[in-house]
Amino acid sequence: MSPAMSSATISGRAETREELSRSTYDLLVIGGGILGTSVTWMAAQAGLRVAMVDAGDFAGATSSASSKLVHGGLRYLQTGNVKLVAENHRERRALAGEIAPHLVKPLTFVVPVYRGGPHGAAKLGAGVFLYSALSVFGDGLGRVISPQQALAKVPALRGEGLRAAAVYGDHQMNDSRVAVMTVRAAVDAGAVVLNHAEVVGLRKSGPSGTGTVSGADLRDRLDGTEFGVNARLVLNATGPWVDHLRRMEDPGAAPSIRLSKGAHLVMRRHEPWKAALTIPIDKYRVSFAIPWEDHLLLGTTDEAYEGDPADVRATDADLSQILDEAGHGVRDTQLRREDITYAFAGLRVLPGGPGGVSSAKRETVLTRGAGGMLSVAGGKWTTYRHIGKVVLDALAHLPGRPLGDDLADILPAVPLPGLASPEAVALRLWTDREPGTRMDPLVARHLASHYGSIAFDLARLIRDEPSLGERIHPDGPDIWAQAVYARDREWAVTADDVLRRRTTLTVRGLDTPEVRARVQSLLATG
Repeated sequence: MSPAMSSATISGRAETREELSRSTYDLLVIGGGILGTSVTWMAAQAGLRVAMVDAGDFAGATSSASSKLVHGGLRYLQTGNVKLVAENHRERRALAGEIAPHLVKPLTFVVPVYRGGPHGAAKLGAGVFLYSALSVFGDGLGRVISPQQALAKVPALRGEGLRAAAVYGDHQMNDSRVAVMTVRAAVDAGAVVLNHAEVVGLRKSGPSGTGTVSGADLRDRLDGTEFGVNARLVLNATGPWVDHLRRMEDPGAAPSIRLSKGAHLVMRRHEPWKAALTIPIDKYRVSFAIPWEDHLLLGTTDEAYEGDPADVRATDADLSQILDEAGHGVRDTQLRREDITYAFAGLRVLPGGPGGVSSAKRETVLTRGAGGMLSVAGGKWTTYRHIGKVVLDALAHLPGRPLGDDLADILPAVPLPGLASPEAVALRLWTDREPGTRMDPLVARHLASHYGSIAFDLARLIRDEPSLGERIHPDGPDIWAQAVYARDREWAVTADDVLRRRTTLTVRGLDTPEVRARVQSLLATG
């Protein structure tokens, strides 16, 4: 048993394992990343009995290693994929306006045009105008601005040879927080979920287990307990591990995907940025420099990866490449290695086939194996909700109708929990207490923009126990109430669950040995 597990956590996981074991589900989703969580949410909304398990934490791998963008994809215009950009914009508007305006924030992007660069001002100006038109000008008018205007938005922008800049609007988020809120939405709709539960074998009907996949045998990775889940249909949504699970179903299954590694780094920011940078590297590639969580997020890389998905990490070569590419548009004084607080890497899951990974289509792949298990891979955060609906529709219309004929219609726009104006929540948090005991405005803003109205639940914890209002680390806005809430309400059972995915301590470089020890102690009590 993990020493960090409290008695409440142990009993809670035991209850969930018992619930998973005692009945047959309509759908078992294996994998709690973007795709698995979205399909689980949609299936629960459609009235199905659905369970979801993940060998690690929810969004613990690729899905929390993104560029943190909810965007139309400006570069797709270069390949002429106008329809894809329009679809992305439609989902982006839904997330920012109806589904998660408390978690998805507008952000202006500047594209610098340098003397001798890969793109001219006229071409970029036309591109950002079309881009904004495809978003129905919901984020303003894409246009060309002067070097002086660009420098006013991004003071760290490299000024030498700067001829002009294009500007357009998109959105950003904290992917880990959106993932946790989506899991909560799925549970609110009736799903049963368990993280840190590894599939050790697939259950099959028929003689000697040779027939249809009818569930999975699992092992709780925290205390070693083994249990099983029965289901009418099993969906393999394990991302980079999708072919590993397919080979459990059929040892002779041919590879269906290939992997591309994308690395990012987070740096301390020396001055405020009013916009992000999209930096052209060559005719097709761009690098991002994005103000995020009071820091600067740089990336990404795009290279074939053939190693163990569990071992993916940002290497020194990745950091050098990212800093070098950022240097096309960012001054050297903002790119010092000593200012790096965190680096991470994730794996894009791409369709198998010839050619380089950078030119491979970013599309969702759905296959059905010899034992009837469905496997789905690919997807992106911007369209994760739409992809969940598309996959569920495909599952509903499989030959033989294994899910039955009685799926309810899904409402067009079910919001994520906590829907509220972050500005209003922050103001209320700050004014709700007596002068002299009021919440720090920076902490109030942080809670409001990561929890929405759920921040009031954290405020109630602080009222009952004022010490929970203290910062976990003095240099960051995360407070102890978040760690308690993560443990009790957000399935956090390891220090990484809390520090990297439920709070922002790790990305800020504040994940010190002392902080980690105190969080582990907190997880062991309660």
